[in-house]
Amino acid sequence: MATENDEKKVYTAAPIPPAPVEDDPRKNLTEQEAQMYQTVLDHFSNPEFVIPHVDNGQLTEEEKFWLSRECLLRYLRATKWVVDKAIERLNVTLKWRREFGLYDHVTASHVEPEAVTGKEILYGYDVQGRPAFYMIPSRQNTDGAERQIQFAVWMLERSFDVMGPGVESIDLMINFADRAKNPSLGTARAVLHILQEHYPERLGLALIINVPFLVNAFFKLITPFIDPITRAKMKFNPAPVADGIFKPELLMREWWNGDVDFSYEHAKYWPALVAMCDENKRQWMAKWRAMGATVGLSEWKYKGGKTVSGDVGVAPLTEKVQANQEVVEVPQGEALAA
Repeated sequence: MATENDEKKVYTAAPIPPAPVEDDPRKNLTEQEAQMYQTVLDHFSNPEFVIPHVDNGQLTEEEKFWLSRECLLRYLRATKWVVDKAIERLNVTLKWRREFGLYDHVTASHVEPEAVTGKEILYGYDVQGRPAFYMIPSRQNTDGAERQIQFAVWMLERSFDVMGPGVESIDLMINFADRAKNPSLGTARAVLHILQEHYPERLGLALIINVPFLVNAFFKLITPFIDPITRAKMKFNPAPVADGIFKPELLMREWWNGDVDFSYEHAKYWPALVAMCDENKRQWMAKWRAMGATVGLSEWKYKGGKTVSGDVGVAPLTEKVQANQEVVEVPQGEALAA
């Protein structure tokens, strides 16, 4: 028989909250930045473009969708607005995404054996609307490094599927309590390399609690491999609510002192997360197609971000795309998840 406490428990990921802003949060680009962006956009929009050093290098629909306006700008910012470096890094990531198997091999069914203990969970959002990605090493249930890495990347990709308009980064919530296993140096370095090389501008904060002596020593070992910008985002033993990072109603109670009594039950959590992410992606891609299905379309637009002061800083659209855009525009905060 279910108790009152059971009825208050939460077993599934939270739906996307309304956009935390009332307008497109992207700042105006300077004239020079706009020219740099246009150069990158023209490069990947060229009908003759192929991904270097891969077979059948023409861009697929999924790859064009990934090459959003915000994506191009993330790589430009990450390379300090050096156009050639931004293009080179984007080429490398496009090649890596294919070789890693993000579009075919690394699927929900493939990584599910890694998920059954709830060692990685997406739940809730910080005050800036960034999804919280919880990692609990003590729940490690497998030995093979390859699929562990694939699972971490799959979950990272799903965090983007639960981001509202205007949000581009995540909060990593790492809890080393309950006799956490010390992750292997090789696996940690592999995940760190992927995050730094292929997901620039995607880490908002890394909040790390209950760090035992051995893990602390481990962090000291990998610190030389962490770039200074990423190191600055790492906070050890924070107080997320008191520090103003999270509101308690969107933060787990256990270990993190939020209000949410979350309990991981795989049969309840996993299918709901997969379905929510699939539906969000389906809706966004439908809107993206209606906008023209081209490289450089805005995540803010196809995710339903409300614009109240015009398209400031947005590259001009063709009349056809503008007409299509009118059809798909939706109010801010439209429910994208069941």
